[in-house]
Amino acid sequence: MVLSPDAPSVLRIAVLGCGVVGTEVVRRLVTEADELAARTGAKLELVGVAVRSLDAERDPVVDRALLTTDAEALVARADVVVELMGGIEPARSLVLRAVEHGASVVTANKALLAQDGPALYQAADAAGVDLYFEAAVAGAIPIVRPVRESLAGDTVQRVLGIVNGTTNYVLDSMTTTGDGLDEAVAEAQALGYAEADPTADVEGYDAAAKAAILASLAFHTRVALDDVERAGITGLTAQDVEWAGRTGHVLKLLAVAERAQGDDGTAGVLVRVQPTLVPAEHPLAGVRQAFNAVFVEAEAAGELMFYGRGAGGAPTASAVLGDLVSVARHRVLGGKGPVESSHADLPVLDAGHARSRYQVRLEVDDRPGVLARVAHALADQHVSIESVRQTPRATGDDASATLVITTHTAPVRALRTTVDAVAALDVVRRVVSVLPVL
Repeated sequence: MVLSPDAPSVLRIAVLGCGVVGTEVVRRLVTEADELAARTGAKLELVGVAVRSLDAERDPVVDRALLTTDAEALVARADVVVELMGGIEPARSLVLRAVEHGASVVTANKALLAQDGPALYQAADAAGVDLYFEAAVAGAIPIVRPVRESLAGDTVQRVLGIVNGTTNYVLDSMTTTGDGLDEAVAEAQALGYAEADPTADVEGYDAAAKAAILASLAFHTRVALDDVERAGITGLTAQDVEWAGRTGHVLKLLAVAERAQGDDGTAGVLVRVQPTLVPAEHPLAGVRQAFNAVFVEAEAAGELMFYGRGAGGAPTASAVLGDLVSVARHRVLGGKGPVESSHADLPVLDAGHARSRYQVRLEVDDRPGVLARVAHALADQHVSIESVRQTPRATGDDASATLVITTHTAPVRALRTTVDAVAALDVVRRVVSVLPVL
């Protein structure tokens, strides 16, 4: 590495937040200082760690002399700010303050990027500094850089994947043990995979933020969190998981972003998060426990899959340090990382424009002619049936049956209308579940 005479020999690093990930980042900055200096061409000097409380118990690797509650003063004297606080404020204000002072920023804050990404990208570009965020999506899995840079010369058609390790662990546990949702969530909490309040995970908010970021990068279009149609896993039951297995599928919470056409035929983007039946032979079906995987379909590159640990202190810190090395090298050698690419400016379409197969599970009267009436209701909406499975549930005068119908691919809008029509039939006692099939 050949350095210019005016290249800095020391870069001042500020870390905002000292939770599980922040502590691991501090550990590596301290224990791997010489190796990091060799990779970047400058010593990375940790000048402070911003925390909410100076009295909280800390890992001994964190030098208490570096702790401060004055985050604003800390970012003002840093060359690179590593934001690991999470949430919108004060993280947003501190990132903008850092950029104004000429500091590059590394962040793992998916909620902030999904909500205010364009403003942050614009501020960083105007200041001539880097904004890197590999750790914001899928932890240690290198997915942001490949989509943002490696596939920049290709046309991405679809990005889909499991981007929340907590929900994947919960659904995997339900699949392997037969437990209900509450029991599986409690187990995930006991193991540290789920927070005491698991709402962000089980309701799909975390996955939706990551989907918005990936869609923005893949399709060169600004996609906000509010653009993502979201459904979590809280409505799923042990019976849903059991029936998935009976029909050759595995239930996964999938984030899907894809190109589509609007009603007038113009190109657009669809982004959604929803529980989905994944065929057992698909690579995503084998993603177990708290692991993540992202599947990318590109015009020239074809199908690509990225798999690994999507959360945890060490895996996420790996992605943070990778970004830190990149921005540090730019400070030392000159140059700048990629800026926001939103030139395509495609419209974000309503999820009703999507096309999908669906599996509809019904409780119906167990008597002749029921299937014909249900099939007729589907045909009226131009939705064809791929397969039907019927299982008696009770006998006697009140005999009922479970009817599982898998449709061929059709517009989601038509499928929704179809379900309403089927539910209105007097032979249908209730619609038990409606799940998309990958």
